[in-house]
Amino acid sequence: MQSFEKWTLDAIRSDGASLSWLEEHRFDWTTVAELAISQIMEGKTIVLITDRERKWFESYIRASLNKLNADRPIIPIVSIDSAFSYYDDISGAKMIDMIDDMLSISYKDDYFFWYIGKGEDKRVDIAKRKDNSFLWILDEEFHNAFTMKSYDPQLDIKLLQLFTLFNISLSAVLFGEVDAQ
Repeated sequence: MQSFEKWTLDAIRSDGASLSWLEEHRFDWTTVAELAISQIMEGKTIVLITDRERKWFESYIRASLNKLNADRPIIPIVSIDSAFSYYDDISGAKMIDMIDDMLSISYKDDYFFWYIGKGEDKRVDIAKRKDNSFLWILDEEFHNAFTMKSYDPQLDIKLLQLFTLFNISLSAVLFGEVDAQ
């Protein structure tokens, strides 16, 4: 069975020039993606959070991750907004703790956050508190995160490419082609 790192490099290179930008960042990518996929393999639920500018991407991920023609198990995913409608109104550590407690009760601590958006956005605060979060952070360096620039004119395309790579990586691990630990 091929290692996740080697498989990712092969997948990036097989896509030609369109993913060439990711090759130099692949170690940052594989670190966070492998952790997320491992958690999915353990049966954890994804709690998806985006900043407001990437709300379209949240909808895209939720619609695309479990397409009927995917021929794989359905992946448990919810958005933070569907779990708690007033998420944008929370403020302070005490409220974040209450949301985290609600999620812990609801999902028996078998969940992780997937955040996509600017690092300065308050919607990321709950995800930054957990070491197992899958973070795609814009305009900020953060440990255990894949970072990008919000002013990149190709950002939307790169986000879609990353999701596509993540999705095929997930399938490869689910079907035993790749080892993710």
